[in-house]
Amino acid sequence: MKTKTVANDVEIAYLDSGAGEAVCLVHGFCGSSAYWQKILPQLEKSHRVIAPDLRGHGNSSVPSESFTVEKMAGDLAHLLDQTGIEKITLLGHSLGGYVALAFAELFPERVKAIGLIHSTAYPDDEQAKANRTKGMDNIQRNGVEPFIKALIPKLFAPESATLIPAEWNLAREIGLQTPAEGAIRTLEAMRDRPDRREILASLPCPLLLVAGKNDQIIAPEKTFTVKGPRVHQVLLEGAGHMGMLETPDELAQEMLSFLSKI
Repeated sequence: MKTKTVANDVEIAYLDSGAGEAVCLVHGFCGSSAYWQKILPQLEKSHRVIAPDLRGHGNSSVPSESFTVEKMAGDLAHLLDQTGIEKITLLGHSLGGYVALAFAELFPERVKAIGLIHSTAYPDDEQAKANRTKGMDNIQRNGVEPFIKALIPKLFAPESATLIPAEWNLAREIGLQTPAEGAIRTLEAMRDRPDRREILASLPCPLLLVAGKNDQIIAPEKTFTVKGPRVHQVLLEGAGHMGMLETPDELAQEMLSFLSKI
């Protein structure tokens, strides 16, 4: 794990492995680069893989400035500058997909391809916004542990609790490493993010859309919002919201197939 101060007081921790064309794996909310531990060994055989911890997550800092998905995208741009990468393929899980779309809007000339993994270009609806605010209040009052305990069952396919208990425990352990203030500020950033369906539809680059058939967070129809020759859609039959842990081999092969065609 390496760290770089990318701007102001923002210190970003990241993994940098492999060689070849660069791909950046961006984790989801209350996750970290550790989310990709079952995917990374397969991708790094043929690609240089950058896997950061987003601000407020994992081993990265919780900066004093406000959080927005646009600022998270800016952190990535600075990190890529400092690691000598001009153009990148961004594959983002959930929150990471929101950040990838913000990056594509802010830095279109730097995007080689985009992947949304269990993510969406839709903004939060009013109920989702209310739930984000409720989550912020709960963490403020009770800390991050009960929030993570309640979150984990929603992340996985309903039947997976007895099938892959180790993966549930792994996701819980990673989630508990999220600082409470980082989780609160990220909930606010996700709540306030804009609708980027038009950005997604107008992207000229190759696009990978991956959904879990049993996703309890983002339904497949919220992911599969664009079609066309540049779009590759994948439905993971055995996954909920955590394909990188639930069906890692299948997801890695789909990623590699997509990357090979860029």
